[in-house]
This record gives sequence, structure tokens and C-alpha cells, in this order.
Amino acid sequence: MRHHRNLETLIGSGGFRDDLFYRISEVTIRVPPLRERQGDSMLLAQFILQQLSERFGKPTRGLAPDAIRAIQAYRWPGNVRELENRIKGAVIMAEGAVVTAGDLGLEDPGDEPEYLNLRVARQRAEAQAVRQSLAVARGNLSRAAELLGVTRPTLYDLLGKHSIDATQFGRHAPPPAAGTPELPAKDNTGSGD
Repeated sequence: MRHHRNLETLIGSGGFRDDLFYRISEVTIRVPPLRERQGDSMLLAQFILQQLSERFGKPTRGLAPDAIRAIQAYRWPGNVRELENRIKGAVIMAEGAVVTAGDLGLEDPGDEPEYLNLRVARQRAEAQAVRQSLAVARGNLSRAAELLGVTRPTLYDLLGKHSIDATQFGRHAPPPAAGTPELPAKDNTGSGD
């Protein structure tokens, strides 16, 4: 069943029968919106383009580089249905051999998406790991370094590199968010058990 309304809320307000809900909801799968699934828009666009090209008897069309950048950068507020409709319009109306950003009614953002740059992705992941370790360790630099598997001097270098202020994670900082793993207590007995 595909819907865009929260049925539990509707049941509470009397807008949907609870007996019917429990009959049809044996398995509930939450599928995140397209904007939350980085990379999926491109895979879906290529699949939809191939299907519609065959369906409308158009010669196989590809996506121009500006169309690829535009598809990856766009937030898709209308989700997969909007993607499908834009590609359908482009297949029907495009005059060239390939579909362009203009054919899709989208603007070319210009540069390649940042997430395709491995250096940028690594920098972001590194900074996020440092912040999470500081949050779990409640600002204790020795424990944060231990959690990261680095020395304290290396942690100091990482703090400077990513402009992270370790004091904001100190003892008076709010506790880590739910779902953040706790650092196990350090075994100081020397038994190794």
C-alpha cells in the first residue's frame, strides 16, 4: 500500500478504521523519500529513461552531463513520481539525441556533485567521527582518542584541521543523542577479562 498520510494519526482522529489498518498492515516498510537516498535518483532516472524510450518508440536516448548533474543536485519534492513525469516529458519533447537539463525543466548546477569527490567525503567522515567520539567521551580527549584509535597528539591535529572546539563537548554538554554508542569502561585491573 502506498500512501502519503500517517494512518496512525488518522486512526486517532477517527479518519481511518483501526480494524482495517491492522488487517492490511501485516508488514510495514518505510521507504525514505528520494532526496534522502543519494545516488538513487540517477539509477532511477536511467531506468525510467530506458523504459519510456522503448514505450514511446524513441531511439535510445542518454542523459547529457548537465542533465546528470541537475538530477543529482535536485531535491525532488515530488519524489519518484516527479522524476518519472519530468523524464516522460523530456522523452516526448526533446529534439536532440540526449536529454538535457533544459529538457527536464531543471537548471544545471554547474560543477560535479561534491559527494563524488572522495577527498571531500573522507574529510566529512573524519570530522564527523571526531565529533561523535568527543560526544561519547563527553569531551575527555584521552577517551576520545582511544575511541578513534589515535594518539592524543593526532587528535589535537584533527581538532585543528576540522576547526572543532573540544570544549563544547565537555562535562556540561548535553548527553550524546540516542543511538550513539557508549564507550565501554576502561579495564584498569590488568586482567584483560
